[in-house]
Amino acid sequence: MVDKVRIDKWLWAARFFKTRSIANEAIAKNHVRVGGQRIKPSRLVLVGDEITIEKVPYEFHVKVLGLNDQRRPAAEAAHLYEESTKSIDARENLRERLRSDSIARVGLAGDGRPSKKQRRQIIRFQNLNESSDTSDDD
Repeated sequence: MVDKVRIDKWLWAARFFKTRSIANEAIAKNHVRVGGQRIKPSRLVLVGDEITIEKVPYEFHVKVLGLNDQRRPAAEAAHLYEESTKSIDARENLRERLRSDSIARVGLAGDGRPSKKQRRQIIRFQNLNESSDTSDDD
């Protein structure tokens, strides 16, 4: 453990971003804030800092518990921060909503082009409707 770590290095070590350059881009685009304030990649992180991380579509609100400048296994990286329960609940709700939306879209749209069997069923259905429409006019 170390006393001071740059925010980009800490985000990488805590496994929020795959590389430091991606962490730098997120900081430059104001997707990472400390205490609600915009920061630079060279800002030093201190134990107890409140960090907001936006990774579309999710948002993490974490409190720094430890500092490390080396990337460690995910189990060890999880000990570097504590996510607020409000943040966890919001993320779970969003995940469920996105999952149900995608299931609904797939259910309505189908799986792409119809198969030969499905095309024949569609044609039969259309012909059935056309014959019933002409009989209604009589």
